[in-house]
Amino acid sequence: MPFLTPDAIAQIHDASLHLLETVGVKVDHPTVFAKLRGAAADCDADGVTVRFPRDLVAQSVARAPRNIKLADRRGGCALVGADGGTVFWGGNALYLERHRQHVEITSAELARISRVMDALDHVHGIVGTSVADYPPVARDFVSFRVMAENSTKHLRPCIFSGDGPTAIIEMAEAISDGAPLSERPIVSFGYSIVSPCHWPRTALDVYLNTTGYGLPATVNAEPLGGGTAPVTLAGLLTQANAEALSGVVILQVLEPGRPSVFNLGFAHMLDMKVALATSGNVQDGMIAAAGAEIARYHGLPSASWLSSDNPICDAQSTLQRALTGVLHALGGVNIVWGLGQLETEKTLSLEQMVIDDEMIGQLLRAQRGIQVNEETIALDTLKQGLKTGDFLSLDHTLDHFREEVLPGDLLAPQRRDAWAAAGALDLVERASQRVDEILAIPQEPTLTPDQRVKLREIEGKWLKRLGVDTSR
Repeated sequence: MPFLTPDAIAQIHDASLHLLETVGVKVDHPTVFAKLRGAAADCDADGVTVRFPRDLVAQSVARAPRNIKLADRRGGCALVGADGGTVFWGGNALYLERHRQHVEITSAELARISRVMDALDHVHGIVGTSVADYPPVARDFVSFRVMAENSTKHLRPCIFSGDGPTAIIEMAEAISDGAPLSERPIVSFGYSIVSPCHWPRTALDVYLNTTGYGLPATVNAEPLGGGTAPVTLAGLLTQANAEALSGVVILQVLEPGRPSVFNLGFAHMLDMKVALATSGNVQDGMIAAAGAEIARYHGLPSASWLSSDNPICDAQSTLQRALTGVLHALGGVNIVWGLGQLETEKTLSLEQMVIDDEMIGQLLRAQRGIQVNEETIALDTLKQGLKTGDFLSLDHTLDHFREEVLPGDLLAPQRRDAWAAAGALDLVERASQRVDEILAIPQEPTLTPDQRVKLREIEGKWLKRLGVDTSR
């Protein structure tokens, strides 16, 4: 069920283009500002304000690929974009919640988070966090090292300084087994524009310092409806579309043809009762789905964030994530962030990650839809089964039940006596048991000894260069 008609998208896009060519955006980076001026953008004498002609926007969008590759270190590579495909990633956070304990995420906690996500079937990528035991200037590349030591999945660092991307690319090349990152993109980057319409220096450093490698980059628009953007969803999407389009222009001016992810799904609405951004209500899922529709209109991959407003893993958080998760999946969002995310994205929960993994399996099954052909209609099987009253023993059932009925673990049907005999545990308690089981499994190395040494050497070099005390 589309939320926007083609005519509605065209109206939104036309209004966004009007904003870009009349009001423009702020660009806090002299190098990027100069490159935009050279690309025929309308640049003010203030050295900050840039307006974008419609032709420049159209040319930039046309340069970006319709689909992007996202590789892992197991030899896998997901292809997602305007032609389809959905992958699910972790999320960035400050805190970890478990057993009602709320603690800052440190590098040790991130290692556990990465191990749990690495064991989950439907998690494609792991997102870096703000590790509290290192200063902000080093948290991005230290997090990358921790993730690489504990997972072989696609890695998406969150950046906290202009130097971070350079250090991370050096690390990524050290563990790519000699393959160019453009051919095997085991890492991707991105940043958010500050709404309304202001590109900060750190964001532009991320794009500039990762130029030339052919690596996917996400352009995140994060307007807050009623706070930093109009409170109407149409007005919010118009501003978000303008902000993201400006980022696509910047990416394509810096590196023509760079894979660009068009992300309107980080937008939020301001809850006027409590003055907090919402992330787990129906409008958040609607924004994500509509953002994916607008991205497909542009022929670009899309992204969004799946979260709950609740501070703990419980029935409310799971309900909110299921509600908005259905809208994400059926809306065709390509990259969905936020596995295990709580408290409007400030907190992660290991139990919620495990629950989410099973939910994602169900969402992907719904996304596949119902296949109708001669084999699935099964007319001969129907005739045979109707004669005997038995379909269980037929070959057709054996051949197809695994693809039609997801077995699951946490969400599998249970007989009451078996459930009681197993301790009468609720969903969160069963998820906690699963987390304990994962962490009890002896860890297999995700890096060769040489790769591990190399990453530590690179990290040490950058810590020293940035003046970080390494006597910990």
